[in-house]
Amino acid sequence: MLEEALLHDASGAPANHRGRTRSHDWDEVQAFCRTVYMPYRVRPLERGARPDATMLSAQAGRVTMTRFSYGTGIFLDSFDPDAGNIIVLNTLRGALSHQTSGTPASTGAGESFVVDCSRTDYWLEGDTDHMQFNLTIPHAVMEETARRWFGFVPDDRLWACRTKFGGPGSPWLALLDYAARTMSGPGAMPADGPLARHLEEFICIELLRRWAMAAGIRLEDGARTAAPGYVRRAEEILEAEAREAPVIGDVARRVGVSARTLSGGFQRFRGQSPREFLAGRRLDGLRAELESADADRSVSDIASDWGFVNLGALAGRYRERFGELPSHTRARAVTRHKLV
Repeated sequence: MLEEALLHDASGAPANHRGRTRSHDWDEVQAFCRTVYMPYRVRPLERGARPDATMLSAQAGRVTMTRFSYGTGIFLDSFDPDAGNIIVLNTLRGALSHQTSGTPASTGAGESFVVDCSRTDYWLEGDTDHMQFNLTIPHAVMEETARRWFGFVPDDRLWACRTKFGGPGSPWLALLDYAARTMSGPGAMPADGPLARHLEEFICIELLRRWAMAAGIRLEDGARTAAPGYVRRAEEILEAEAREAPVIGDVARRVGVSARTLSGGFQRFRGQSPREFLAGRRLDGLRAELESADADRSVSDIASDWGFVNLGALAGRYRERFGELPSHTRARAVTRHKLV
């Protein structure tokens, strides 16, 4: 499982990759790494050693997947926090040693390690035989996924946790194998298409679950139960009245706090403003109606009922959240209605 990642597509045909896929030149290899990971420092374990690098990459939405090896022993550190990226290192063969909060952790074939380089420092050492299938995920994408699925953004107890997880035969590796085969090769799906965005979502959700378990955090009741009552009551109002788009100041008065206090509570416990929370609920409600309304109703008609008048701006926000345009959601629903 995953051993042939990015070498073949789902049908078993060889995957065709653009650009250089092998290199013996340090500058060329580092240019690839800066593009798919972030800037960092690399030092060979053997003085004067030259790389024999494997450099393959593919996209699943905003997740970058790479099959990579330096082809020689290396030590890496000084990862650039300003790049804003999380790295998930999945070892295919050989071994890596990773910096943790305590004793360094070693990963061998089938084992994974996650680190948010935008939130904590990090180093790793790889032996001569290391071969990796790695993921690069913007921190902002993981925050967005956590907010959408769990209702809040975890604090640095999660993001600062550098941890090992998974293992040979795990469902995590099966998911990555499917993503790699789907997004590489002659028949690959578009990197920014609906399937790619769904794969992005699946990968981020599963990573959040496994990362949180390793960090001792329960996503299902972490910040949600810790949030003060006025935040939870405001959420109920915003959810129930999303179609009418209530004024945030009015919602604050109804729950007994100032607009500033309400905004601060949302930022602290939900990682977003009340307006951002309401915008998400309105988009969710619009999508549900696009999928369920009678076949003779148009996108503009349904959007108007939800108070969306600028369809161009709506299309951009909708695609960013759901990976497709409102018209695509509606067309699929209309087709389904006709078949019933």
